[in-house]
Amino acid sequence: MNYIGSKLKLCQSFLPNTIKSVCGYDLSKKTFCDLFAGTGIVGRTFKTSVKKVISNDIEYYSFVLNKNYIENHQEIKNKEVFINELNSITELKEGFIFENYCLGGNCGRQYFSDFNGKKIDSIRIQIEELKNSERIDSSLYYFLLCSLLESADKVANTASVYGAFLKSLKKSAQKEMILESADFEINENEHQVFNEDANSLIKKIGGDILYLDPPYNSRQYGANYHLLNTIAEYKPFEPQGKTGLRKYSRSKYCSTLTVKEEFEELIKNANFKYIFLSYNNEGLMNCDDVKKIMSKYGHYDLAKTDYQRFKADSNRYNKADSTVEYLHILEKK
Repeated sequence: MNYIGSKLKLCQSFLPNTIKSVCGYDLSKKTFCDLFAGTGIVGRTFKTSVKKVISNDIEYYSFVLNKNYIENHQEIKNKEVFINELNSITELKEGFIFENYCLGGNCGRQYFSDFNGKKIDSIRIQIEELKNSERIDSSLYYFLLCSLLESADKVANTASVYGAFLKSLKKSAQKEMILESADFEINENEHQVFNEDANSLIKKIGGDILYLDPPYNSRQYGANYHLLNTIAEYKPFEPQGKTGLRKYSRSKYCSTLTVKEEFEELIKNANFKYIFLSYNNEGLMNCDDVKKIMSKYGHYDLAKTDYQRFKADSNRYNKADSTVEYLHILEKK
């Protein structure tokens, strides 16, 4: 998925190499927590090398992705049978997505083609029926739901996020959505996934390595990815405004008025020896802010690397194509 703040490229070397250089190269007995998980790419990077991954995000679509990619860790039999069954649905239904996010629903919105909107509805309804009839268990349910979210995202008629739709269907949005398997890493260890506020959850968990990737500017993920939450939850509500927004949680990390207090509260309550914070040079907190807060609680260090900007932002507001990604490091007392 194209995702604001994705750490996919950083996970190829910078993040794992830096974390291992601090915590040791054998992580097999350590618990790793990804507290603002997003698509879960960081937790997935460490899943097979640590004892346990704890993954969390307050957004429900993220919870679904990580229930599959992180918590699922054993082979699921017959999963392709259900992928094929869902792809073979011929009698498409005009459900919530078609009615509220496609032009054919007379809502004035065009997040998906009419055909894909009906296919999303039909597959989503069938996944719930499979669960309710106990034909599938929880592992398979989240695998199928994750597969739907990622497949739907590929044919979305947006520039990259769901804050707005395009007036005309772009080429990728004109293609028929095909449900593709969201395959996950197999390993022996069990992992844990939460859907909670980070500052509340931190008081109830503990481990060895805490990785933090909170929102760093005023963008609210609940607004930018609201339609993924709608598909994932699939519960009726009254979409608001031109973009069909739903009610969403507003993060205190997205406000200059609250971010420093919220961040310090998190660090203070963290029951982890090593804490790593990903933040870039355009964040609401500057390096001195972060250093001042983290240094109160142990030994502070800093690593950094140049990073390619998320493509949806690269040419807006005359911003540069690259930014500096900081990895703030704390060995807690």
